[in-house]
Amino acid sequence: MEDDTLRTIGELARLTGLTVKTIRFWSDAGVVPPTDRTPAGYRLYGREALARLDLVRTLRDLGVDLATIQRVLEREVTVAEVAAVHAEALDVQIRTLRLRRAVLRAVARRGSTPEELELMHKLAKLSDQERRRLISDFIDEAFEGLDVGPEFIAKMRGAMPALPDDPTPEQADAWVELAELVQDGDFRAGIRKAAAYQAKERASGVQTGTEGDRRLVDLVRQRTDAARTAGIEPAAPAAAPVLDELAGSFAEFFHRTDGPEFRAWLLERMEQGNDPRYERYWQLIAVINGWPVMPSLAPAFDWLTAGLRHSLRDDLQDEPRDGLRDGGGR
Repeated sequence: MEDDTLRTIGELARLTGLTVKTIRFWSDAGVVPPTDRTPAGYRLYGREALARLDLVRTLRDLGVDLATIQRVLEREVTVAEVAAVHAEALDVQIRTLRLRRAVLRAVARRGSTPEELELMHKLAKLSDQERRRLISDFIDEAFEGLDVGPEFIAKMRGAMPALPDDPTPEQADAWVELAELVQDGDFRAGIRKAAAYQAKERASGVQTGTEGDRRLVDLVRQRTDAARTAGIEPAAPAAAPVLDELAGSFAEFFHRTDGPEFRAWLLERMEQGNDPRYERYWQLIAVINGWPVMPSLAPAFDWLTAGLRHSLRDDLQDEPRDGLRDGGGR
């Protein structure tokens, strides 16, 4: 025989383990309406109230709001539809929590100040779209109106940070550092200056980014690494053959003749583009995206620029006696 007993809020609370306050709140919201009232006006609930309370509690535990629960109870939407929507919402919350965990681990590792913690938290909460916009704004400001080549811009825009849903502390740390870097006014100005120089060189017919350019970079790395391993300083006499080979290779690549004028041009070109923060930019992108991080070229080009600078000083010292030697200028 079915139980048609009407129960007070207090009795429902004892049967369900919910508080009287919670049941009254849900009742006022209309999701568990009273079946009847006593002559004194106290609410009474039938057996269907128990089933409703169980369903409401379950959905509330899953984060479903009371308005949606009301629609479920009134058969406007199904539980399956609600579950699908809230499962997606939970996915977002889980990604957020994972990101917060990664940020906290990065904070613990780097011993951040309260100010740094606030900034890291702010940057970590950005959506993937907002992260992409931050990098796109940097690229727009740095290269807008400058002809640095479509391949170069495509490379920049094609390498957006894609922070995973569950980043490692290293990835979270790298994202924060990258975000700080691209918002740094001095870095933006430096990249803009280097881009303007590159555009000027491109307009004069100098092309870079080719396979030959990459082979030349590999040659610089190999020769300078060997020199540094052998303990050869850029200003040492033993460095001259290495400098001659590398300068000659650059001259051949640019269809020029090696000499003081060419080396001065080459030195200026390297100094314009030798901002270690630019290389750091690509290293951070690689860490965030889980790509292999290429070894730094800074030691190789630092050695070469120091050697070129020293060789040009020697040439200037010889100039009063011998005159300026033919450097094969343009």
